[in-house]
Amino acid sequence: MRILLVEDEPRVANFIARGLREKSYAVDVAGDGEVALYQCHINHYDLIILDVMLPRKDGFAVCRELREDGRQTPILMLTARDAVDDRVRGLDSGADDYLIKPFDFKELLARVRALLRRRQDVRPAVLQVADLTLNTVDHTATRAGRKIDLTAKEYALLEYFVSHAGKLLGREEIAEHVWDENFDPLSNVIDVYVRRLRKKIDDGFTPELIHTRRGQGYLLTAATQASEEEDGDNV
Repeated sequence: MRILLVEDEPRVANFIARGLREKSYAVDVAGDGEVALYQCHINHYDLIILDVMLPRKDGFAVCRELREDGRQTPILMLTARDAVDDRVRGLDSGADDYLIKPFDFKELLARVRALLRRRQDVRPAVLQVADLTLNTVDHTATRAGRKIDLTAKEYALLEYFVSHAGKLLGREEIAEHVWDENFDPLSNVIDVYVRRLRKKIDDGFTPELIHTRRGQGYLLTAATQASEEEDGDNV
């Protein structure tokens, strides 16, 4: 999942972004309202975490403009102001949820998960393809009952594959949802992570689940079919 964090205090932004990335989310950071609107117009986000007190354009205005533009991305507003009228104003601007600073990071994560589940029409907590099982709550994976140790980024990539099982995914689409704005489109980092996943997910198991389509992308499926793979996973 790719999240836009709009926060003008660098210390707070770094703390939240680091914590979210450790939980497998790709995070872009914007320091003011104008930059946030620009980012939303050039990128697709699954969730926006939006501070109220921002330079150039405050969070209420950003939220209102996004909704007027027809964007339905879930928005979680953050603010140090706990007056009821402020909370009402945020919700009336189009926010889906409201969290008052200071907050416990565990609560922020819980609200993020809730909003993402709502966005995906209550996606089940457990995803499964063949004998591969993912728990989207605690970010664990097993295959044929055997636990698979994954890094945060490996899990994020695998969850994206499993969530789109049977669909051919191009490198650009994968990068857009699993990596953040710092991703280098000329690098082979996606190919490297796919190779790592293959070793963990497919080596020693039948059937192989991750397939490469030369010049097109990657496909996760249990169906028996030619994968058109080539050495190095160059797509």
